[in-house]
Amino acid sequence: MAQHPPIPTTTSTTPKQEQLLISHVVSEPKTETATVLVIADDKEKEKEKDSELVPEPGLVKEESTILSDLRENQNKALLELKQLIQEALNNHHFSSPSTKEQHYDKKEKQPEPEPARETTKITEEEGDEKEQVKETEVVVEDKEAVTVADLSSIDEDGTKTVEAIQETIISSVQPEQPPPEQKVSDTETKETNKVDEASSTPLAPEQVSIYGVPLLADERSDVILLKFLRARDFKVKEAFTMISNTIQWRKEFKIDELVEENLDSELEKVVYMHGFDKEGHPVCYNIYGEFNSKELYKKTFSDEEKRDKFLRWRIQFLEKSIRKLDFNHGGICTIVQVNDLKNSPGPGKWELRQATKQALQLLQDNYPEFVAKQVFINVPWWYLAVNRMISPFLTQRTKSKFVFAGPSKSAETLLSYIAPEQLPVKYGGLSKDGEFGNTDVVTEVTVKPATKHIVEFPVTEQCLLSWELRVIGWEVSYGAEFVPSSEESYTVIIQKARKVDSSEEPVLLNSFKVGEPGKVVLTIDNSSSKKKKLLYRLKTKPSLSD
Repeated sequence: MAQHPPIPTTTSTTPKQEQLLISHVVSEPKTETATVLVIADDKEKEKEKDSELVPEPGLVKEESTILSDLRENQNKALLELKQLIQEALNNHHFSSPSTKEQHYDKKEKQPEPEPARETTKITEEEGDEKEQVKETEVVVEDKEAVTVADLSSIDEDGTKTVEAIQETIISSVQPEQPPPEQKVSDTETKETNKVDEASSTPLAPEQVSIYGVPLLADERSDVILLKFLRARDFKVKEAFTMISNTIQWRKEFKIDELVEENLDSELEKVVYMHGFDKEGHPVCYNIYGEFNSKELYKKTFSDEEKRDKFLRWRIQFLEKSIRKLDFNHGGICTIVQVNDLKNSPGPGKWELRQATKQALQLLQDNYPEFVAKQVFINVPWWYLAVNRMISPFLTQRTKSKFVFAGPSKSAETLLSYIAPEQLPVKYGGLSKDGEFGNTDVVTEVTVKPATKHIVEFPVTEQCLLSWELRVIGWEVSYGAEFVPSSEESYTVIIQKARKVDSSEEPVLLNSFKVGEPGKVVLTIDNSSSKKKKLLYRLKTKPSLSD
């Protein structure tokens, strides 16, 4: 027999007499259809609407990566940059041939003085005078043919003395091995041959990849080039210089080797990826409070070698995360960063500040426009001072994406960007290992001050009903019961009403085996003077017969 999911109904009641009934239906695949009944004071409606909004400072609409959405001047800049990149690839600009040529010249020129000294040595050993050496060198350099002619005449006539023959042999030996001139001539010959070969068979364009994407190979390259253009306000030459510097840095830092390297680190709990925001961006969490551990802090920042290892690990983590992004036109190619400053070391930690400053500079120079939002939560009072020190190293575009929230507003701020099923429990969501997963949609309800909120899960057949709920900050009363449809049956108390403290387990998981038609009723009584955020979700399983 087919099983029908229950239709949960929620009701909020206030002591006011003027009431407004609002109902809406929420449906998701494989989730229960919920009808939500909210009874609120008509006169207070506008006030509550304004007070419930969470301010979103720094919220920036992300620029499109679809070429048809770009302005004319932006498309023109992209085309010009692509042409510069193509020319650079054709000329092997990114492999720095000019640098190799300079080193090559130095190697050829350095040995030049040595043979000159050897020549002088040989001449001195033979006992020739300085004037004779000079005359001989002139003869060697300017009249080499004459020397050869003299040698032939010696062979024919035999009238030369032994001294003359000896002198002629010495003078002929000197021009036969002038190391500098001979090497230079060989080099020139090689260079000429290289030019001839290059002119006859042109070199194929070099292949350069960045973030795992080959430049100009497909449409993904357009998205990457747009990042550099936006980082330089669509100034083509500056963007080209930036991408050239990035490619050079990646070679020097050996990024491709670093990605494959196994860095044994204890920093997985400091930086990690978890879930997605409401727009589909992957979310990266940076937990600075972990560095409050003296042991971890010492292992990470106590000397330059350890700080360098931390930097390499952080770059590796980011590079791996970026390579999972979608660089196709219209794809999600940015990350949301959540920076938790709770219990983080104070501004006196010089080593942490230096490492952070260095990392920020590298990321800004070589990973432009990869952050959709930077959300800072649990911000302490001293952070503003530290932020002033970091701020000069950030571009205006980067600073415009920052969002700050103190401890009391952190969960509410995160929930405005990230759905509860994607947000970790420690930050106000329901995402954790267990019966419910990230695909089980959560219903959010604001419970107003001095209000009792009721959620009903109607069931029409036997099943096992499970639900998960939390109230941010709790300090409210919670109770659950099953009310059968038959008047002859009795109400079953599932959870006796009690006040849930803020120090208790943040998420409650309950289940009830339903044996007859009826409804499960949850009651949230907020007797405080503050509004509360209620999160819940449910699922049913067929009840096996005994």
